[in-house]
Amino acid sequence: MDRRKFVTGGGAVLSAAAVSQAVAQTPSLPNLRWRCASSFPKSLDTIYGGGEVVAKRVEQLTGGKFQIRVFAAGEIVPAFGVVDALQQGTIECAHTASYYFVGKNKAFAFDTTLPFGLNQRQQNAWIYFGGGLELVREFLRDFGIVSFPAGNTGVQMGGWWRKEVKTVADLKGAKMRIAGLGGEVMSRLGAVPQQIAGGDIYPALERGAIDSAEWVGPYDDETLGFFKVAPHYYFPGWWESNSMYSFYVATKEWDKLPKEYQAAIETASYEANIDMMAKYDAKNPPALERLVKNGVKLHAFSTDIMKAAMSASIELYEEEAGKNPAWKKMYEPWKKFRSQIFLWHRVAEYTYEQFAFNHPFVK
Repeated sequence: MDRRKFVTGGGAVLSAAAVSQAVAQTPSLPNLRWRCASSFPKSLDTIYGGGEVVAKRVEQLTGGKFQIRVFAAGEIVPAFGVVDALQQGTIECAHTASYYFVGKNKAFAFDTTLPFGLNQRQQNAWIYFGGGLELVREFLRDFGIVSFPAGNTGVQMGGWWRKEVKTVADLKGAKMRIAGLGGEVMSRLGAVPQQIAGGDIYPALERGAIDSAEWVGPYDDETLGFFKVAPHYYFPGWWESNSMYSFYVATKEWDKLPKEYQAAIETASYEANIDMMAKYDAKNPPALERLVKNGVKLHAFSTDIMKAAMSASIELYEEEAGKNPAWKKMYEPWKKFRSQIFLWHRVAEYTYEQFAFNHPFVK
């Protein structure tokens, strides 16, 4: 496998027309049927749809020769079982969130998000042009996986709460459904994190098995019905300033693919990465309006909670860097990139947004 041929930026992605033409001119290419296990339920059409975008585009680019069938979480593999399934050869590929697997190694989080980390644009910059993709793939090589960015939600909401939380003391003992390193940070603040698959969150919240749950944002959260059982909706989701999803391919299967099919997966994943973010940006505003009309109470996390969470996050990162070589190898360049791009965005993006968001157009 030649990692230098992987996509590292928009300019390296072959156009759909070029891939289709290459396949058409190579009639001897094989017919392949792959199974893709999603970590998401079909009811969440946007996030689950990321895997379908990849599958559909790969089929189109290869003239139907390479078909990928997407299975929802639990159909053939549990939501959090896709890495094991890839390693065991049960499936050839998966669409998932890498931070679900921080129990194997916390460094998995870099392929999705870190608390108080990069936003969606900054994540793409780090992944495609800041060396992030190379670092992630080097790490995942030991797990027999090749990863492709294939979706993003942007900054998420801070979850649904049965009661208001105003101070860090209010978090003590609260059972919260939260994934990734955000759960460990919450634990350091006194909460009790729970990792629960998307389709199982509502019943847990309804029966009081958990006190709070975070998922993505207004569009998905409305679909899952959280507002019916937990009236307090917080923001921002500081643990997910972006949430990048990945298309995983078993390395042994990737290595067997013709280069034309590899190019099709690269191109399709790149499309899915952009497509999902655009859909969420279009669907979240009207969904939030509907939720508010249904009586949902919006709250910003207090400065007390935000400062404590950031301090706990930095403490976690520095501790992990001192004992986990895989983490440190990604964390040090990631931290440097974060500092640099935050300075740039503070100059241009933040100053514009601070004014424009608070001064809407008036006649």
